[in-house]
Amino acid sequence: MRVGIGYDVHRLARGRKLILGGVDISHEKGLAGHSDADVLVHALMDALLGAAGLPDIGVQFPVSDPACEGASSLELLERVVGLLSERGFAIANVDVTVIAERPKISPVVPQMKGRLAKPLRLTADRIGIKATTNEGLGFLGRGEGVAAIAVALLQESNGE
Repeated sequence: MRVGIGYDVHRLARGRKLILGGVDISHEKGLAGHSDADVLVHALMDALLGAAGLPDIGVQFPVSDPACEGASSLELLERVVGLLSERGFAIANVDVTVIAERPKISPVVPQMKGRLAKPLRLTADRIGIKATTNEGLGFLGRGEGVAAIAVALLQESNGE
């Protein structure tokens, strides 16, 4: 078994869609970034890569790569899971916490789990997603951005 931890944060900006966990959430601002800036999926990818001992998403999908501009984070996640599979790892489970004052994500958590299940090759009961606020403190508390922390557990798949 191998464990990895991932973290990501993006600034909120006008004129962008807010994509979290692969779900387009209605909000007056979206996350700024080179791809769709889905902090939940980005933190998750870094947790998976870290557990496998691989370089982080900044190395795998550099900002300098025009192919990554506007990319779907779910598609990038599929590529990460492919890398893990090539190295003999299967994902046992994942758990993610989103840190944001707004919007409330609890109504869309089931939809997020559904969007993540296929690229992760997991059933929804092996995907944990929850949210918390920053109690009004700091840039997250002022609503200037959204962050996510993820943990992933891998197991050797023995060629299965």
